[in-house]
Amino acid sequence: MEKSKVYFTNMKTSFSENLPQKLERLIKTAGIGQIDFKDKFTAIKIHFGEPGNLAFLRPSYAAVVAKVITELGGKPFLTDCNTLYVGGRKNALDHIDAAYKNGFTPYATGCQVIIADGLKGTDDVLVPVEGGEYVTEAKIGRAVMDADIFITLNHFKGHEATGFGGALKNIGMGCGSRAGKMEMHRSGKPSVDQDLCVGCGRCLKICAHDAPSITDNKAAIDLNKCVGCGRCINVCPKMAIETPSDETNDLLNKKIAEYSKAVLAGRPTFHISLVVDVSPNCDCHAENDIPIIPDVGMFASFDPVALDKACADACNKQPVIANSQLDHMPHTHGDHFCDSAPTTNWKVCIEHAKKIGIGTDEYELIEI
Repeated sequence: MEKSKVYFTNMKTSFSENLPQKLERLIKTAGIGQIDFKDKFTAIKIHFGEPGNLAFLRPSYAAVVAKVITELGGKPFLTDCNTLYVGGRKNALDHIDAAYKNGFTPYATGCQVIIADGLKGTDDVLVPVEGGEYVTEAKIGRAVMDADIFITLNHFKGHEATGFGGALKNIGMGCGSRAGKMEMHRSGKPSVDQDLCVGCGRCLKICAHDAPSITDNKAAIDLNKCVGCGRCINVCPKMAIETPSDETNDLLNKKIAEYSKAVLAGRPTFHISLVVDVSPNCDCHAENDIPIIPDVGMFASFDPVALDKACADACNKQPVIANSQLDHMPHTHGDHFCDSAPTTNWKVCIEHAKKIGIGTDEYELIEI
């Protein structure tokens, strides 16, 4: 397969060009104008950020993408699906409130917010996965599938279950309805190391499904109730909660790739990733730790697989920020994301996405 083109620019500015202007130049140079947007509904898939988290992308970046699409004749809207876990984005009303509180209002971005899987996360479409090994029909938010064109605006950062969250994570997991998210997560169910557990109860507070319980000051997880979302793993202060094996995270990554295949098939797509504020965990957290590496820059490509690989490679060339989560972890993997979340292997998602024909991990990096 021919190498995919990935366009890149760093975060340096000048008196004649600020960051929003630089992003606009990047996506235009990368070829977004090759898409026929005329009178087309265009989904811009983004993560609005869980209330309390401050690492999410600034709304100003979304405004740039919406502006370019509008100028090209398109009808853009910002979108995401409801979350599986308890939090501020578990239904459409709370989700829109969270988006507005974090600055993603129509006045700031120039387009509306539509929660793709409806009020309670049940408005989805069954989409066949061609070549799927683990998923035959993906459960995708209806508004995502109703769009004529699909664009992603991704915050590239670490992730406790997948290694990092980039384009494929934003597409596959992000566009899954609540039932779809459950299907992707349910293979990996955590257990509690009783010797490490102190019975603090944080796992009870974070679980939307009442799976954890505490007896004699020790937590246990009811696997019949657990959906495997992994939220409890990261809130445990003693690292007493863990997945049973690396295979479960590998399966999650493969299912994310297959859900991405369902979302992308049969229509024009374009992908943008900003490698800034690279927090160790997902923006789904109601908090964010300091970045694990310095800001890298902005990337754009028609190929989300090449885009994720280029972003990961660029991140792994960066120094570790002192006193970050990564700085306190053993550096045994030779990879920042696997070192930051040792039970993960992000390469599994890339390889599976390549295998099922989404794109290639071979890329030509073009700096502008």
